[in-house]
Amino acid sequence: MYVFGHGFQLITNDKLKSMEHRVLANKVGPRVSVASFFSTQFQPTSRIYGPIKELLSESNPPKYKETTVREYLNYVFSKGLDGTCALEHFRL
Repeated sequence: MYVFGHGFQLITNDKLKSMEHRVLANKVGPRVSVASFFSTQFQPTSRIYGPIKELLSESNPPKYKETTVREYLNYVFSKGLDGTCALEHFRL
């Protein structure tokens, strides 16, 4: 199973930011972590994910193109571990 790791950032149009995994935490202030895991491995789907329409406006246009989890993962696996964020590939 592979996680659509930047999915929240994509669907919230950057309102919620995803972070590359690290173990260093701030010593001061609150820390909020939300873990979510889902897989289409067992139930293949062609569902399209993109910025939530209700979060978009003239002053906040979509920042990412719509994509499927399969398309996203194909890109992640093809680019390899080059130190870049896969989400940038889907930015408009």
